[in-house]
Amino acid sequence: MSAAERANMQVGEKIRVRFSPAPTGFMHLGNARTAVFNWLYARHMGGTFVLRIEDTDVSRSTAAAAEQIQDVVSWLGLDVDEGPYLQSGRFDRHREAAAQLLATGDAYECFCTRAELDERAVAMKAAGRPPGYDGHCRDLTAHEREVLRSQGGDVALRLRTPDVGRSSFVDAVRGEVSVDWSTVADFVLLRPDGSPVFYLANAVDDIDMCITHVIRGEDLIDSTHRVLAIRHALGVADQPVFAHCPLILGPGGAKLSKRHGAVSVEEYRDAGYLPQAVLNYLAFLGWGIADGDEVMSAHELASRFDIANINQSGAAFDAQKLEWMNGEHIRRMSLAGLVDAVRPFAHAAYGASVDDEVLCAAVEIAQSRATTLVQIAEQCGFLFVTEGDFQIRAESWDKLVATERVEELLAAVRAHLAETAWTVADIDLRALLEPLDMKPRKALPAVYTAMEGSHTGLPLFESIHLLGRERAIGRIDAVMQRLSVR
Repeated sequence: MSAAERANMQVGEKIRVRFSPAPTGFMHLGNARTAVFNWLYARHMGGTFVLRIEDTDVSRSTAAAAEQIQDVVSWLGLDVDEGPYLQSGRFDRHREAAAQLLATGDAYECFCTRAELDERAVAMKAAGRPPGYDGHCRDLTAHEREVLRSQGGDVALRLRTPDVGRSSFVDAVRGEVSVDWSTVADFVLLRPDGSPVFYLANAVDDIDMCITHVIRGEDLIDSTHRVLAIRHALGVADQPVFAHCPLILGPGGAKLSKRHGAVSVEEYRDAGYLPQAVLNYLAFLGWGIADGDEVMSAHELASRFDIANINQSGAAFDAQKLEWMNGEHIRRMSLAGLVDAVRPFAHAAYGASVDDEVLCAAVEIAQSRATTLVQIAEQCGFLFVTEGDFQIRAESWDKLVATERVEELLAAVRAHLAETAWTVADIDLRALLEPLDMKPRKALPAVYTAMEGSHTGLPLFESIHLLGRERAIGRIDAVMQRLSVR
């Protein structure tokens, strides 16, 4: 089946995609976006989503990183149909393929040492020649190879790339991609220690696992020619459909830095972002639909996802947009589901002092305006600390002190709370401000500070109601005492 035919495969046909990260560091947003695109396409087409850990770089790969990849994939809700497969468990299969290439003359032994390669690379650069292997061992005679092999030095295996012609493939995002084979130097298949390099393992595993579509970042587009050379040398004429996605960029089109969001996905989880919101946001980084809908469930996204709509231009990461989208997903949740999501953060911060009934009530009033789970937990904190541990933020205290006639305001609030019926409607302080000739916008931040420790937070009257009459009045008294001794 040709690439063009595969690109037009219908729902229900044997679409097989794979997410194949290297376990050499934390899984950042770019990795996660690749996983999301592959999963969405598999679900859209009724295909198979394979997780394959590409740990061919044994010296840099770690079990902890492999576990973290699986944790993030699971947290995002990307259910895996097959895997995880570890490439390190398939090294014998990769060596078998390498031996086949050696036997057919498509690969050859390379006896060059690292020092020799470096020395010749410097000379090639000085001479203005393009980088890459110079073919030093390409045409050694059988006798020369036997002599070098007997010396017991390092022996790698290289693929003999074509001398003439062009390497071409049709990318579903970028159209035809083509380079002269003369620009693709012979490259290593097996390292001297016998471990396969990425290109070999990637090509062999995609063949064996019947991968039909390769959706990945554009930074890997050049490696595609090497993979295709291996497939062809192994006698596999057809190609998977490639879709090389734009990179995620920082503000102004710069490379995404840690300051702008190039951090581990788990840091967003720990900061109180919902997996469905992160998945939703990542889906729109480099992909979009015409009608402008943005907030969607995973099911809604999968029903509409098409690799034909992946953009060619880079996608800019916007932390504020992600936070906004997280807030929108918070408002979509059931109250019970949101309480369950906030509870671990509240217990981590306040321990056994968290009253679940109060937490539920606090989450309910926070839901309409919150943007993260951590924010909700922090805003609820004033309800769960003892009066001895209750603290007021310095900047909020400064605003309170600067409030005109603040002592008169607090005295009036205290009197009102001492006498009113204890309902949210009766607690409402706005009518109290009229005879004092004070505007709510200027006066109420001081009351917020007294009650919640911050001049902004959960809706004020509902918060006072949750505190209870005794604690609310006690906080007013504590502030007035503090004001009297300043």
